[in-house]
Amino acid sequence: MATVEEIRKAQRAEGVATILAIGTATPSNCIFQSDYPDFYFGVTNNNHTTELKHKFKQICDKSMIKKRYMYATEEVLKENPSLCAYMATSLDARQNIAVVEVPKLGKEAATKAIEEWGQPKSKITHLVFGTCSSVDMPGADYRLTKLLGLSPSVKRAIVYHNGCFAGGKALRLAKDLAENNKGARVLVVCSEVLSLFFHGVSDQIEADYLVASAIFGDGAGAAIVGADPDTLIERPLFQLVSSSQTILPNSEGTIEGHLREVGLILRLSKQVPTLITNNIEKNIIEAFNPIGSISNWDSIFYVAHPGAPAILNQLERNLNLNKHKLRASRHVLSEYGNMSSAAVFFVLDEMRNKSVEEGKSTTGEGLEWGVLLAYGPGITTETIVLHSVPIKPSH
Repeated sequence: MATVEEIRKAQRAEGVATILAIGTATPSNCIFQSDYPDFYFGVTNNNHTTELKHKFKQICDKSMIKKRYMYATEEVLKENPSLCAYMATSLDARQNIAVVEVPKLGKEAATKAIEEWGQPKSKITHLVFGTCSSVDMPGADYRLTKLLGLSPSVKRAIVYHNGCFAGGKALRLAKDLAENNKGARVLVVCSEVLSLFFHGVSDQIEADYLVASAIFGDGAGAAIVGADPDTLIERPLFQLVSSSQTILPNSEGTIEGHLREVGLILRLSKQVPTLITNNIEKNIIEAFNPIGSISNWDSIFYVAHPGAPAILNQLERNLNLNKHKLRASRHVLSEYGNMSSAAVFFVLDEMRNKSVEEGKSTTGEGLEWGVLLAYGPGITTETIVLHSVPIKPSH
């Protein structure tokens, strides 16, 4: 009989986990940021609160967001008036929508990733699903399995209510699954319908909600992750070399989300950008220690969660980066807003697409090494060292 060590060795992949395909999706309803204050105060019957509306318009103008995609259309909101009232009991209405729409949007992104991968769905061995937009049993992972027609024996894991760092966490879990299960192909899906956090305003409303309402959008991202890719039929994009998770010091209470009868109540401190960016350099240094020291931060590429403009601005300043280094994150923030866990998939997709369009040598804008940065409630950060793959000329 084989020894335990021999069995264990046979179970493991030989190489590191690799992203083999990426897919993204948004609701069809697009709203321009310049129109949003009028839409928001109109649909909630609050146009009379002129001072508050002016304050909200200023927040939207400073957000660096051009447009967002939202499931919560005027029609949806009128059909669910409790969503438009201030602090109304509305959790049932929100859940009734989210339980259906979150996996449905996830299916769109997953289908694109599977089509790009080009392999039969029967080869998917694991599913990792992330969302903070709904809670139900059986969960969104189960519903997505049914929607996609995956094998009933696919091994599922769900990441519930982790917020904006969940995209990095889902990829970290996929890396562990792919490297410890020979031949595994992990479908990673993060789907967010954040517009269901929508509610009306009053003179007592806190600035946290106004900021959140101005930056969050709906979207879903997906990826196929596997080790030891067969390059005859699979196209590697980014290798997931190492990963880590850290709770930042002195950050407790700065980002919180509390699920209540009125929906999800967000708490966002003004200190969030400073706390994240003052600690991020240490996180990157620690992540790259096994590989080698980096003397110039411009020598690597960045897949940074587009949480807010202040975070990206301070990150550039603290690392002394050239302006173009965070262009993929800035593009996603501008075109889609902050989509929480799904956003890093959009940044990965934007980076590899631009690299191909501009004739770069690798998927990481021509650079070999890079880092994925995701941050959210806690404050918790996810750091993944990426190794980009040479781009093969198209024929």
